[in-house]
Amino acid sequence: MNDSVRIFAAAVILAMPGLAEGDALAEGLGAYDVGDYEKSLTLCQPLADQGVAAAQFCVGRLYANGFGVPMDDAQALKWYGLAAGQGHAEAQFNLGVMHANGWGVPMNDDEAAKWYRQAAESGQVQAQMAFAAVLREGRGVAQSNQQAYMWYRIAADLGDTAAISNRDDMAEKLTAPEREAADGEAAAWLKRLEDDPLRVGQVE
Repeated sequence: MNDSVRIFAAAVILAMPGLAEGDALAEGLGAYDVGDYEKSLTLCQPLADQGVAAAQFCVGRLYANGFGVPMDDAQALKWYGLAAGQGHAEAQFNLGVMHANGWGVPMNDDEAAKWYRQAAESGQVQAQMAFAAVLREGRGVAQSNQQAYMWYRIAADLGDTAAISNRDDMAEKLTAPEREAADGEAAAWLKRLEDDPLRVGQVE
């Protein structure tokens, strides 16, 4: 997006009577959900420029998918990175996916695992599944059946039905003391996430 388009988009928001930042963000995210990507970009881009993490994530998704703009992995990485740096869990997960697949960056299992971990610890269920998988396989992180079991169990307890069979499969690879220790860690994480008002769930 060039400077003239950015200025126009900002002017559109300012010209909308009573459209506060939160309202503009809600409208921009809502426009994305219904496929009105040009409106989503118009509303979210100025907020992203101002440092609003949810808007940065939205702009990242637009570029990552080529919705309303040409597909551009570099721009997607930029905006996901800015949102992820503010703790936006979905952006952290998507960064992990991009690094794991080499989209816009060289494939890097270490970076993928790092971002999966951060998102998983914020309660992002897809990231918990992804982090459990890399722990299970030892990609970008030390291999650990016990930790893989723990994250699969957390994802299962948070409602991911696909995690159940993975959890049960990993349980068979653990001794009783290892499973008991992992269950204790999982319970502690679940309590921490339950008490966190900013916890996120699974994205579509």
